[in-house]
Amino acid sequence: MRQAFVLVLFFLLAPAVHAGGMPAFEGLIEPREIVNFGSQVPGILEKVYVERGDRVSTGQVLARLKSGVEAAALRSAEAKVDFGQRKSQRNEELTKKKLISVHEKDEIETELQLARLQVSEAREQLELRVIRSTVDGVVVKRTGAPGGYVGEEPFLTVARIDPLNVELVIPVQFIGAIKEGMTAKILPDEPVGGEYEARVVIVDKVVDAASGTFGVRLELPNPKLALPAGLKCRALF
Repeated sequence: MRQAFVLVLFFLLAPAVHAGGMPAFEGLIEPREIVNFGSQVPGILEKVYVERGDRVSTGQVLARLKSGVEAAALRSAEAKVDFGQRKSQRNEELTKKKLISVHEKDEIETELQLARLQVSEAREQLELRVIRSTVDGVVVKRTGAPGGYVGEEPFLTVARIDPLNVELVIPVQFIGAIKEGMTAKILPDEPVGGEYEARVVIVDKVVDAASGTFGVRLELPNPKLALPAGLKCRALF
């Protein structure tokens, strides 16, 4: 009787084993990347174009800083280029007729080249006051507002959730059984549920001695962003 009770208890506590011979491993679905956006230059926010929950794409403008001084500097540099080009054209005939020296011609060309460099520098300074997304993702946090001061401290956070990462912690006895390139069925917890396929992209080469486990990461496609990050799941190999 005691032996029968122990046997029943063993099967109740043992993890469910898939047909492939491995149990269903517990895991967590996480964003592929989390990017915090601040500003390379300190300044005052003029406008923030996104709100929490908005989808954004790479290169999209997320926010702008006030940039009146920088815009004026660009216009000034562009005016110098226009003047330099007109001056160069006016002196072209004089150069052909050898009415101006080589030195004077060189000075005119150098002034025009320096003016063009000033335009490039002014454009770069103006672009520094535009914050653009570096990933396709979803805005998960926004703390900045127009009129607020910003610097290197993040005021926007964007999560890339296509693809998603599935992080597993595997008992050491399965080391060597799970390899990069293998696929697994991912079963998110309710209320999301469903069944999805993911591919192993990382298998840790170092075992955690304290817990006797190693980490495995799978890549889970999420093109329609139907799956939220932060869910617990099970993985069946």
